[in-house]
Amino acid sequence: MRGEPSCPKCGGRVRAPGLFSDSWQCADHGTVHPLQPVIPPSVEALSVVVHRAQVPVWMPWPLPVGWLFTGVASAGDDRSGGRATAVACSGPGPLGGIGELLLVAEELGVGLGARYAGIDGPDPGSAINVSAPPHAKVVAAGRPTALWHVNGTPDDRAVFAGEARGLWLWAIVWPEQSGLLMYDELVLTDLRDAGAEVELLPCGALSPRILGPS
Repeated sequence: MRGEPSCPKCGGRVRAPGLFSDSWQCADHGTVHPLQPVIPPSVEALSVVVHRAQVPVWMPWPLPVGWLFTGVASAGDDRSGGRATAVACSGPGPLGGIGELLLVAEELGVGLGARYAGIDGPDPGSAINVSAPPHAKVVAAGRPTALWHVNGTPDDRAVFAGEARGLWLWAIVWPEQSGLLMYDELVLTDLRDAGAEVELLPCGALSPRILGPS
């Protein structure tokens, strides 16, 4: 696991603000919101991300039967707050085996969702066709939310993207056939609005998916 902030777009090292710049800098991507180190999943770790987030922290709520919370990540520093969040959950896949779901909320241009999706970012852009009917729908914070299939992603995953609360919402599912989860109208809660029941959240082992590509 990483012990220092990194670039949300590539995972590379970033330079902290200093004499010559008041922002975090990646050698390849310029100014970025730094991706904070990922730590093992716990209610406490999730609470830290929730309290500093400036964007939603989406999670299926309640979790599907047998599913566990398996990781959380956040991009942004103490000054700007979390400008992107990613929550990982794992459990029985709809066709057997283990499925993994990563939900990302982010501001325009952060690039964290595109990195997890395995596409050139920073945003879905032409990889989704919003003029076509949506391929899936979720209920996000009580509102029906359309998601479109993201083209050009690796074959091992299914990726959907759309807009919720004026921000990008990405849903990345492994393996690809577990994308069937997205056709069941998942109900997503912004954990910033959740109550004390979050303290009962079942936690599993850290998902390697939340660490991003090696």
